[in-house]
Amino acid sequence: MTQQTTATLELDLGPVAHGGFCVARSEGRVVFVRGGLPGERVRAQVIDDSKASHWFATATEVLDADEHRVDPVCPVAGECGGCDFQHVEIGFQRELKRRVVAEQLDRIAGIDWDGVVEPAREGEDGLGWRTRMHYRTTGGVPALRAFRSHDLVPVPDEGCPIAHPAGRPAAGRFAAEGPEDLQVTVSGTGTDAGTPRVSVLADGALVEGPATVTETVGPLGLKVDADGFWQVHPQAAQVLTRAVLDGLEPGPGDKALDLYCGVGLFAASLARAGARVEGVEVSRRAVGLARRNVEGRFVAGRTERTMRQLARHADLVVLDPPRKGAGRRVVADVVGRRPRAVAHVACDPGLPGQGPVAVRRGGLPPGLDPRLRPVPDDPPCGVRGDPGSRCPGAVTAAQLFATPLVGTGSSILSSPARLVSTTNR
Repeated sequence: MTQQTTATLELDLGPVAHGGFCVARSEGRVVFVRGGLPGERVRAQVIDDSKASHWFATATEVLDADEHRVDPVCPVAGECGGCDFQHVEIGFQRELKRRVVAEQLDRIAGIDWDGVVEPAREGEDGLGWRTRMHYRTTGGVPALRAFRSHDLVPVPDEGCPIAHPAGRPAAGRFAAEGPEDLQVTVSGTGTDAGTPRVSVLADGALVEGPATVTETVGPLGLKVDADGFWQVHPQAAQVLTRAVLDGLEPGPGDKALDLYCGVGLFAASLARAGARVEGVEVSRRAVGLARRNVEGRFVAGRTERTMRQLARHADLVVLDPPRKGAGRRVVADVVGRRPRAVAHVACDPGLPGQGPVAVRRGGLPPGLDPRLRPVPDDPPCGVRGDPGSRCPGAVTAAQLFATPLVGTGSSILSSPARLVSTTNR
């Protein structure tokens, strides 16, 4: 729980850290500062001093500004907890994301990643991309949580700037009716064809639009609940799928496992490439939709408990766990199936670095090199065994990211030198 204080500090900001913070020090204590840039000198108010080892603070005055600082587009950017980098020029936002990923991979797994961050689509300004918004309401208007707080911050009159424009009018209209909870989903944005559809749930009840929507990924149309999980950036599902397929190189007859499969996003593309697919997902509703979306076998349950029901050997594995990661037990089960390639899609920049570490700790089958060193020319960013390994086709862990690097959206690592950013706020 956040502990509010009134202490104000004058700080010199150091490197960027995961979560949109810059790292500073005050009398030997680490202070994570929001709203700053590396190299700036700021006056900051401490907002959480509940830990003796580190505090959290928010920059309230910039004493020495960095050249990449800009005025935020959103008038409540400093209050709302949704965006961390609206005060940063968009090109430098991507550089900060690159630094976060590079630091996490180096510190956690010893992987030296020297790449660049690119936008998911040309000309992207970081606004109007989020197709799924979950609001609370206050005073008849949509609101979002303040940073590290349960306090509510009303969105601007014209709507949240990062929300997809098609959903903003519905958010305002239904918030005026007084529900406490409001979910707005804009579907059908994955391609340039057609008009997006808007679904709205107020206090859990559907009040507008379809309950089940169709999302397009290349030639595939996938059913997903309006309040179910789907990538929130219009390009994310397509970019992620392309990166997974490029890394795994599936072919006819391959046995593929899609772990934490949701409604079958990756399974569908693997099956289309000729692979025989099995998947596991904790949500029974999502599994039901996966069975509609994909020709394959899908099991409902916790992955660590239900993998025993899946094939004992797999050529390919997609590992797309929730924010907490897959855990050592699941990683051991994956390694035990001796796949030739594993695609790890992570929603935290530190998780892909933990994959090789967990594999090392869990042990590899005889003949595989446990060092898992990076191979620069192995797309998308592989770590594999020695060329001299006795294993036919040494294990490759394709490090792919679907990562809200600064707490605002997704980024995808799709090759050793490219991190494709689908959001920039």
